[in-house]
Amino acid sequence: MEVMEAIRTNLAVREFRPDKVPKDIIIKILEAGRLAHSSKNTQPWRFIVVDDKDRLSLLSKTTPTGAHIANAAFAIALFMENAKLPEVDGARAMEDMMLVAWSLGVGSCWITNFDEEKVKQILNVPKEWKLITVAPFGYPVKPARKGKKKRKALEEIAYYNTYGNPISRMIEQR
Repeated sequence: MEVMEAIRTNLAVREFRPDKVPKDIIIKILEAGRLAHSSKNTQPWRFIVVDDKDRLSLLSKTTPTGAHIANAAFAIALFMENAKLPEVDGARAMEDMMLVAWSLGVGSCWITNFDEEKVKQILNVPKEWKLITVAPFGYPVKPARKGKKKRKALEEIAYYNTYGNPISRMIEQR
């Protein structure tokens, strides 16, 4: 799948089939995170793959919006160690992993509002690391609704050289 196609069709998946995701696919997903850009190439991310059902269940209870973690084939807990821009670098890595997962038929979604201390206890993580997310991954229960994103038109959000100057002016000059 081309990158733009993955971006265009990737939707949040919260219902997963019980099938396991092969280890080679999980490794490809992790490689995408490893290869992400980071501030000054510090690569401060730490990825913890969790496929133990008891641990997934415990993690699902550490946030009010993550019940579906319990039913995922696996989750990736993303922590940052000594990061200057933890949210930026973390988002870069996780988004790359989610896009590669989608291109391989594996769905996922962002989850926030974790009790960070509980997550650290469950995963035996050093106190000084910063939690970015615990993202569930797995094969979607429902066939993917590819290409049905509701997004604002480019004209509503993009400008050319200055705010208020429509992006269409750039397009017209080409």
